[in-house]
Amino acid sequence: MKLTPFSKTYEGREVLDFPGMELQPGKIYAIIGANGSGKSTFAKILAGILPADQKGQLLSGGDIGYMPQKNYAFRMSTKENILLNGKDFTRAEHLMDAIQLRHLENKRADRLSGGETARMALVRLMMKRYDLVLLDEPTAAMDMETTLLSETIIVNYVRETNCSLILVTHSLQQARRIADEVWYFHKGKLLEAGSKKQLLYIPEKPETKQFLEFYGV
Repeated sequence: MKLTPFSKTYEGREVLDFPGMELQPGKIYAIIGANGSGKSTFAKILAGILPADQKGQLLSGGDIGYMPQKNYAFRMSTKENILLNGKDFTRAEHLMDAIQLRHLENKRADRLSGGETARMALVRLMMKRYDLVLLDEPTAAMDMETTLLSETIIVNYVRETNCSLILVTHSLQQARRIADEVWYFHKGKLLEAGSKKQLLYIPEKPETKQFLEFYGV
């Protein structure tokens, strides 16, 4: 799947300038960078939530699944929310068990905690097969245990579907655990991209080195 170059300007100020990239099936791409570096804007544009400055198709094709930072829960049970994206009851129950959500299946989803809502939204998304999945800080509201469970579900989903998955994350440790490639965004630009080993441990750009030294890997 090919991502074509695009940019985004707010009130005359360019906040994102993406050069384009080829995505390989079956790979997880982690996007890291400081707040305001363009990570979430990038994901929203690919998901169709925000328009890019350029008109036309940004992707070479395929179905896209998107999990935003702020997840929505409809006023129905947790299980009913999940089944909105697919009626495979066996799969829904398997995923709920895997992420420790089964005991909440009958609870009204709009009354879940932030971490529970994020787990519900992740399961709901993964009820369907997509060619490209965009996850924007999917585990930010979760504790350590459910973060690790969610990462396992994410990795298994990619293996099962052979999709490309873009993970926006503030956690360098998460990128190290599950990513195949890492992209570093700096002031709205994709400054450096490479394998997890190359970018996290032997980056080329001084800005990348400074970022990694400050936040730690």
